[in-house]
Amino acid sequence: MTPLDILHAHEPGQWTRPEDCVSQTPLPIEEGDRVGVVLFNLGGPSALDEVEPFLYRLLMDPLLLDVPVGGRMRQWLSASMAYVRAGSLRKRYELIGGDSPVPRLAQEQAAVLQRHLHARYGGATGVDFRTYPAMRYGRPFPETVAADMEEDEIDKVILVPSYPQYSAATTGSALAYWKALEAEEERPPWPTTVVPEYAANPKFVQALSERIDEALQRFPRHERDDVALVFSAHNAVFSAQRRPEPPYCCHVHSTVEQVMRHREQHRPFRTAFQSVIGPSHWPTPSPSDAITALADRGHRAVLVVPITFVTDHVNVRYDLDVRVREMAEAGGIDHFEVTAGLNTHPLLIEALGEATVSQLDLPVDVNQLRHEGDGHSGAYPLRPLQQLPRHKVTHDAACPSCGRQGGARRWTRPDRSTQPEPSTDRPASPPDDRSSPAAESRPKEDS
Repeated sequence: MTPLDILHAHEPGQWTRPEDCVSQTPLPIEEGDRVGVVLFNLGGPSALDEVEPFLYRLLMDPLLLDVPVGGRMRQWLSASMAYVRAGSLRKRYELIGGDSPVPRLAQEQAAVLQRHLHARYGGATGVDFRTYPAMRYGRPFPETVAADMEEDEIDKVILVPSYPQYSAATTGSALAYWKALEAEEERPPWPTTVVPEYAANPKFVQALSERIDEALQRFPRHERDDVALVFSAHNAVFSAQRRPEPPYCCHVHSTVEQVMRHREQHRPFRTAFQSVIGPSHWPTPSPSDAITALADRGHRAVLVVPITFVTDHVNVRYDLDVRVREMAEAGGIDHFEVTAGLNTHPLLIEALGEATVSQLDLPVDVNQLRHEGDGHSGAYPLRPLQQLPRHKVTHDAACPSCGRQGGARRWTRPDRSTQPEPSTDRPASPPDDRSSPAAESRPKEDS
C-alpha cells in the first residue's frame, strides 16, 4: 500500500484504537499450528538514498504527525518537507555509520526470539513459531512480510510491537497499517491477537537495569555513586492520548518507576521526552531541559537511559549521544554517557517471549515450561495481559504528565513480599532531583 492509501484509511477516523484493528484476547492454538510472530518496528533507511522516502512515509502518517490537511495536499506537503529535511537527516546517519541500525538489529531480534520460542515452548507444545520483523516506514514493509507469511503457510498470527509502551503513534499506527492491508485484501484474514504493551515486564525492567550497570562502569570510579539518571522516551502527541485507558505517558512513567524500584536506589533521576518533528503538544521536559535542571542543582555526571527504543536508533545514537551530549558538556556536565540499546539482550528476548505466549492459549500450561534460573520466572505466572491489574504510575503520586493514576499492566502479584509496593514513608529524593509533577504536567508547544 502507498502512504496515500494508508492516509485514506485514517481520514474517516478508522482504526485509531487497538480494539478496532485486532483482538486483544488470547488466541487459541492447537498442536501442529504454525504461528507467525510479527515484530513491528519503525524501521529506518538501509542506505543514504533511502532517507528521503523513509522520511516521506513518516510524514504521511497521521497518527505520528497530526496536521490539518489530508489527501493530495498532505502528500505534496510531506514530499516537500521530506525533500527539505532529508539533507540534515542524511548527515546524522553519516555520523552513526551511514545507515540506520534498526533493520539489521530487528532481523537479529526476530531470529533470536524465534530460537527462544522454539526452545522454550515449541517442542513441548507442538507449535511451530516463525518470527517476522515488519517496518512501519522502511523495509521490509508489512505487505512484504504478509506475503512471506502466506508462502510459509502461517495458520495464526500474533502481533508483538518493538515498543514496550503503547502509543497511538507507534503501536497504534502499525496496527492500523495491518488492518488496512486486510481491508484492501492484500493479506489473508488470519486469526490474530496482539500484545498491546509490556512496559512493566520484570525481565524488560531488569534488562534496562543491567544496561545502566554496564554504562556506570564508564564513569570514573569515584563518581559512580553520584551519577544522575535521565530516562528518555520518544514523544507522543497529547491529543492522540485522550482515551479511557492509561495513555503512553503513564506507561513511560511506570517503566521508570519499576526500574528504580528494581534497583532499590535513591539515585537522583528525571524522566524526559524527546520531541519529534512538527508543532504539537508534547509531554515535558525534554532531555536537554532535564539535564540543565540537574546541572543547576550541582550534578556533574549524567547517564541517559533510552527506555522506548529496544534497538539502537538514530534518535539515540545521534540525538542523545551526539547532540544532547554537546549541550550537556556546554552546560557544565563533566561526564555524560548513554546506555547501549537492548537489542538482543537475553532478558529482552525473555520478555518478548513472555509477552507472546501470554496472549496465546497453548495446548499445555506454559508456566510448567519456564525456567527459574534467571531469577524471575518463578516469581510470577504468565496470564493474558487483559487479566493483569495495573501498577500505580508512581508510588507517591499520579502520572506527572497527565495526572492519571493507573499505569502499565502488572506482571507480578501485588501481595508478593519480593516486590512490595513502596511505602509512603520511604525516603524521597529532593523534588528537583526526580521527575516532578509540577515540572511535567503542562504540555508546551515545540517546533
